[in-house]
Amino acid sequence: MGAPPIAVHDACVLYPAPLRDLLMHLALADLVRARWSARIHDEWMRNVRARRPDLTAEQLERTRQLMDAHVRDCLVSDFEPLIPAIDLPDPDDRHVVAAAIRAKAELIVTFNLQDFPAEAPRPYGLAAQHPDDFIADLLDQQPARTLEAAARHRRSLRHPPKTAEEYLDTLRAQGLTQTVAVLRRWMFAL
Repeated sequence: MGAPPIAVHDACVLYPAPLRDLLMHLALADLVRARWSARIHDEWMRNVRARRPDLTAEQLERTRQLMDAHVRDCLVSDFEPLIPAIDLPDPDDRHVVAAAIRAKAELIVTFNLQDFPAEAPRPYGLAAQHPDDFIADLLDQQPARTLEAAARHRRSLRHPPKTAEEYLDTLRAQGLTQTVAVLRRWMFAL
């Protein structure tokens, strides 16, 4: 087993909360060295506030602080000078590639694969990967540890608690169909 991959998490996988929390549990289990920037934080928090006006800025800031406090070396900085040289279909996503370059990441975990076509990040040694593929790969490479991280995530849900079946339904709603198919075989351990 080699070192865990370094992966920059795009803002779109940090909201909604169920996926973000699973990704955090995977990072806490040292299955991945998760990275993000203050700018990525700002983006996911802005999107949450737009869709969930019932959540306060203080609540979101607390989540941000907990993420930064618990995931080792997660914050990427000093990537801004790299942004102008990066060419992507959406210039607003260049900061994600720049953060990944600075972090020496291998992956960008994102739903927005069309915004990171394979040829764009490849010169930097990067690939964009859908979160379902990312987690399914972890399940393939480290099945016991990944399953245990998912089980810890499910057990941490208290408001409301979820049965294993409800938990899998939540993950399916996040677009994690491959992940759910694998976890379903091990539902007794969730």
